[in-house]
Amino acid sequence: MKQEYDAYTTEDHKVWSTLFERQTAYIPGKVTDIYVNSLENMYPAMNAERIPRFSELDEVLERHTGWNMHVVPGLIPVDQFFTLMNNKQFVSSTWLRTLEQLDYLEEPDMFHDVYGHVPLLMDQTFSDFIQRYTDLAMKYLDNRVVLAGMERVYWFTIEFGLMHEANQKNMIYGAGVISSYGETKHVHYDDVEIRDFDIKKIFQTPFKTDDIQSFYYSVKDFQTLYESIEELEDFIQNILTGKEEFVKGYTSLDVKA
Repeated sequence: MKQEYDAYTTEDHKVWSTLFERQTAYIPGKVTDIYVNSLENMYPAMNAERIPRFSELDEVLERHTGWNMHVVPGLIPVDQFFTLMNNKQFVSSTWLRTLEQLDYLEEPDMFHDVYGHVPLLMDQTFSDFIQRYTDLAMKYLDNRVVLAGMERVYWFTIEFGLMHEANQKNMIYGAGVISSYGETKHVHYDDVEIRDFDIKKIFQTPFKTDDIQSFYYSVKDFQTLYESIEELEDFIQNILTGKEEFVKGYTSLDVKA
C-alpha cells in the first residue's frame, strides 16, 4: 500500500490543520520538551498547513534515526506489527477522521499515528528503546501469554506513557495522549492516578481500549525506559521457568501504532 496523496479532499486538509493547530497550541507545558522540539525539527515535512507526505517524513526520519513510514489499512496482526517495527518501518494509516469526529474515534487514524507517534522517532534514545523492545517481542511471537504482556508494555509506555522532566513531573510522551485533546486535558486537570514506572508491574497490568485512561505510569527518562527491557527479559525468563507467576487473564490488543 501507499499514501494516495492526491485523493485527500479539502475537508481532509482542514481536519488535519484544525487538529494540528489545536494540539500544538495546547501541549506546551504538558508534553515533554523532547516531543515539542522534535515536532519543530520536522518542519516543513510536518506542519499545520497540509497533510504530510510520507515520502517527506521518510527523508527526515532516515536522516536522524533511520525510520521509514509503512502504510497499513488499519489494525494489523501483532506479529506483523512487531516485525515491521523491528525493521524501523513505522506502521501508519492514511485515512483521516471527519470534522464531526474531531474529539472521538474508535480506531486510531492518521492524525494519531503521525502527529502522536512520528516526532519522537527523531529521538535516538526513544528509537533505541523501540528497537530493543521489539527485539524482545520477536523472540516470543509464538507465545500468546508473553505477547499479551508486551502489548501492555506498549500501551502504558509508547501509547500512554508519562515522564519526569527537569523539575516537572508527569510530562506526556505517549502518542495516545499527545494526539487527543481530551486525554491531554484529563492527565493534567482531572484527578487521575499516576503510578511510578515499574516494568514488571506494567507487564502484568490489563488495560482498557474503550475509555479514557484512569491511571498512567510515569518514568524518569527515556534512558530508564531503554534499560528496563533488560529487567523485563529476565522477568519473562523467570515466568517461563516457573520462578515467577504471570497474572491470570489479559486484555488482548491487535496492536497498531
